[in-house]
Amino acid sequence: MAHDHDHAHGHAHGGRQLAVSFALTLGFMVVEAAGGWLTNSLALLSDAGHMLTDAGALAFSFIALRLAERPPSFTHTFGLRRFEILAALVNGLTLWAIVGVIIREAGQRLAAPPAVAAKGMVAVAAIGLIVNLISIALLHAHKDESLNIRGAFLHVAADSLGSAGALAAGLIILATGWTWLDPAVSLGICLLILWSSWGLVRDAVHILLLGVPPHLDYQEVEQEILGHEGVCCLYDLHLWSITSREESLSAHVVVSDGFTGQKQLLREIITGLRDRFGIEHATLQIEESHEIKDMRNGICKIDSACRACRLPGGKRSPDGTVCRPGGET
Repeated sequence: MAHDHDHAHGHAHGGRQLAVSFALTLGFMVVEAAGGWLTNSLALLSDAGHMLTDAGALAFSFIALRLAERPPSFTHTFGLRRFEILAALVNGLTLWAIVGVIIREAGQRLAAPPAVAAKGMVAVAAIGLIVNLISIALLHAHKDESLNIRGAFLHVAADSLGSAGALAAGLIILATGWTWLDPAVSLGICLLILWSSWGLVRDAVHILLLGVPPHLDYQEVEQEILGHEGVCCLYDLHLWSITSREESLSAHVVVSDGFTGQKQLLREIITGLRDRFGIEHATLQIEESHEIKDMRNGICKIDSACRACRLPGGKRSPDGTVCRPGGET
């Protein structure tokens, strides 16, 4: 068995930006909450509530970033790098919870639109939009470095939509007196938040369930390993993500009868996986028979020389790609 541990962890470097964004968001949240209360604007109040959770999300993301930098230990052999995935999932689900609260309040206000102090609403929303745009600029360069920072960025981006919507609603209310626009805009913002956060929650759950990374094709990776000279069989191939930018692989590789170049083969497979797919952490077990694996419950992926198919009673499946000893297909 061999492991390839020569990999860079590629941790995100947006810690300072997260800290500054947190300070800006928390500071303006107080201003916006007061403004929403004084102007009786649901758009501002909902955005202030969103900014409160934004501040929590940014703080949580910052903590996750710091935890991810801790080295591996005897109890956490990968370190705490996966905490970033948990942070991303919590951020996404928090956004959904906010949407539920806003939709309920907006429905009540649409039935009986209250008076809104539009001038104050416009002033507060304009300042909020500026604050959010600053945070977006700080986090944009790092949003693709990890799912964690992507979650924080989505919080801030959704908040900017809230401020922009409240600003637009305030201006229209000033011109027309249509106070129903305030809750209506809030509903529109909710839809945008749900749309933007769905991918975040989906990706976080996929990683936590040890799903195959979306940018990798399982069969292509399988064929890459099988294509090396001397490999006759491959089973228990697993592909998963440790974090959003760090993939891992494990597999049992069975070599042909009499093959003696196992060390060279191992180096070639690891190099091929790294160069073609960017897989930096590969754990491969080279075997010379199928006896270690209980093939009664397993499937052996093969090329043209699977050893099991030459055993007594061995049989290939009709397409020639799967082999089960004992004639099972």
